[in-house]
Amino acid sequence: MSKLMAKILIILLLAFLPAGCQRGPENGYEKYSDSFFDSFDTLISVVAYTQSQQEFDACFEIIKTRFAELHRYYDIYNHYEGINNIKTINDNAGIKAVKVDHEIIDLILFAKDWYRRTDGKANIAMGAVLRIWHEYREQGLYDPSKAQLPPMEELLEAAKHTDIDKVIVDPKEGTVYLADKGMSLDVGAVAKGFATEIVVKEVMARGLESGIINAGGNIRVMGRPLDGIRRRWGIGIQDPDKSIVSDQGDNLLDTLFVNNTSVVSSGDYQRYYIVGDELVHHLIDPETLMPGKYFKAVTIVARDSGLADILSTAVFLMPYQQGLALVESLDGVEAVWVMQDGSIETTDGMKEMLKSNGATGA
Repeated sequence: MSKLMAKILIILLLAFLPAGCQRGPENGYEKYSDSFFDSFDTLISVVAYTQSQQEFDACFEIIKTRFAELHRYYDIYNHYEGINNIKTINDNAGIKAVKVDHEIIDLILFAKDWYRRTDGKANIAMGAVLRIWHEYREQGLYDPSKAQLPPMEELLEAAKHTDIDKVIVDPKEGTVYLADKGMSLDVGAVAKGFATEIVVKEVMARGLESGIINAGGNIRVMGRPLDGIRRRWGIGIQDPDKSIVSDQGDNLLDTLFVNNTSVVSSGDYQRYYIVGDELVHHLIDPETLMPGKYFKAVTIVARDSGLADILSTAVFLMPYQQGLALVESLDGVEAVWVMQDGSIETTDGMKEMLKSNGATGA
């Protein structure tokens, strides 16, 4: 399994995810779980309370199918027959507008809106810069003896092609045009969460009342656990200094107790490589063009998984006071910051959800 999966940013408390099913006493519901590994290059786990294996299997198949479809739409690396996706848009930069599915239009409009609301910290037009970092990171992982940082002059040249105003979206025509031939989109900071929210809304509309989708650490909680015991789901927040996933809970910073919400973290312990003695992670500040240095990790709780995803990156790249002001201005959004010295800051609303402050699943 990849290093990315070995360092999942948030993990479900494994005690709540047994293999197979477990009878729940509440209204005949039982707990089922399953997982797959063929979308968004990550393990996607599903746990749900349903009244039969057949009902769970039907929900699981919908979830798996839709994640696969959305993965193809948001892929920046591969073409798929009969589909115009993000790669198609990038390949036609400076050439022509590309007609795409509404789920791509919706994602790009969502990201453009939050670009402005985060003062540019979340920029899907950073593809030219992020591609350079990706290449250097891959080389550093392949041959650590040759690991190095990208030259700043190369990054600065790429940064000339990151103007999000040149991402021209025509919702009426269903087209996207990149008005700079040197630019490209990279939706990695939002696509997985945005896709998760789409899938959750669809499967809940079909009748699923209680469950969790864990898309490689992007966690979306549906309803409450129907085990007749707990009233809230328990979600473990990974300690960034203990990055190996454990089923003993000894790598957890804290535990959140929540319902009907999303939990997403960004941290310096996720995708990284080592240059000399320096850990070089993948969260690149659009201003400095270098990895963000303010925190070890940021965890966001928000009702919408796409919002939690994009905010976890943006707030990670902001000074603490700026990020705090942003989070506190948003209804239903809370946050935890792990500072570079290991100290922890939280919003007031987050304190009420944390085990360390007395919260429980009861």
